[in-house]
Amino acid sequence: MQILIIEDELKLAQYLQKGLREEGFSVDMAHDGVTGLEAASLHRYDLIVLDGMLPGLDGLAVLAALRQSQQTPVLMLTARGEVEDRVRGLRTGADDYLVKPFAFSELVARIQVLLRRMLPSSGETTVLKLADLEVDLIRRRVTRAGQRLELTNKEFNLLTLLLRRQGAVLSRTEIAAQIWGMNFDSETNVVEVAVRRLRGKLDLPFDTPLLHTVRGMGYVLEQRG
Repeated sequence: MQILIIEDELKLAQYLQKGLREEGFSVDMAHDGVTGLEAASLHRYDLIVLDGMLPGLDGLAVLAALRQSQQTPVLMLTARGEVEDRVRGLRTGADDYLVKPFAFSELVARIQVLLRRMLPSSGETTVLKLADLEVDLIRRRVTRAGQRLELTNKEFNLLTLLLRRQGAVLSRTEIAAQIWGMNFDSETNVVEVAVRRLRGKLDLPFDTPLLHTVRGMGYVLEQRG
């Protein structure tokens, strides 16, 4: 699941990004309204966490602009607790509203509720398939040839990223940025280790490999032959 956080408080944004990644989400960040709107327009996100008070373009203006072209679920964050402000946000198109300060566990619960509520009706499938591999995005359940695969959060995220882009070669740099949110360091073998562990669960017990290494380029998930 891809989440965009648009939040100008840097420490809060980094805290949310780290926490949500540990919960198994892939998370991007923007720190002002203009950059956030541009990111939301260029990429397809499953959910947007949007702060109400932003520099450049405030949260309501970002929300209004988003609703002209897409119905991505939006959870608004704000320091304002007045009923009128919450009503204004909901009428502009917010799907839920969370007043600061809040418990991280509540944020996660609200995100999960929104995803369960919105994704089935969005027209986008919640089950990804390739050959005998099936990934249920809502239940976070992976099976191959009818057998359940027990994956860690990072392994699940890596598999989902590759499956969404099946047939396309993803570089180590792109995988590192999407899954770990890190600038790629050539001395770091975190991607290779993760791919090796995923391959051990996804391919080794079965006759036909799906996860392939493209020498000098990266990795691709596809059915060959």
